[in-house]
Amino acid sequence: MIQENDRVLLSGQKREFFVRACDKEFSTDKGILNLSDLIGLNSGDLIYTHLQKPFKVIVPRPVDYFSYAKRTGAPMLPKDIGTVIAYTGMNKKDTVLDAGTGSGVAAIFFGGIAKMVVTYEKRPEFAEVCRKNIDDAGLDNVKVRAEDVLLSDGEYDIVHLDMQIEKEHVEHAHKLLKNGGYLATYTPFLEQTFNVMDAAKPVFSEVVCHELIGRELSRTERGTRPSTRVCHTGYITVCRK
Repeated sequence: MIQENDRVLLSGQKREFFVRACDKEFSTDKGILNLSDLIGLNSGDLIYTHLQKPFKVIVPRPVDYFSYAKRTGAPMLPKDIGTVIAYTGMNKKDTVLDAGTGSGVAAIFFGGIAKMVVTYEKRPEFAEVCRKNIDDAGLDNVKVRAEDVLLSDGEYDIVHLDMQIEKEHVEHAHKLLKNGGYLATYTPFLEQTFNVMDAAKPVFSEVVCHELIGRELSRTERGTRPSTRVCHTGYITVCRK
């Protein structure tokens, strides 16, 4: 059930709006919505504008925060985040350290799966945006630290880095990990990827790099073909201690 101040996705008339359930009016090209009417509704219910145009109420999932949450830069794509989750076997027993938080999109995905996530972002203004996005997602198991990840301590099942990664970051991650745990890094360029692999091989028992490629299909009356959009996004390196 939707409560006051919850984030809500409204879908209808080939339009979507990411709003907050509160005592305000929201203007659309289909009429005015009273957002307080969202309180007490459930996902799948309908809300109507003053012109009686319907919008379907949807409780947001992590992929909706990728699309609509406030950004501080370009977040990892859901398919790339999914690669990290799949190859580390992330699950409800895991404690995860995430660094290079940015907008917090990866942390939101991880928070829906892991027992606890601690995410580090050394830029205070980015960390504040991340906190607000995580609060909107209703995740009380994700903690934001506005400091350099090299200052982190503790013991983790998984460490994830999406940032400019140097040798000391890889070595520090190794110290933080439990035996059998995983380091996963996202790097957009081969030069950065080589830095990670070269630093990881002397200390990790297993180092595997995955190139991230994916293409959507375009289907029209003329026929079906792969989308011409860029299919390469980056590299995920997975290292096991």
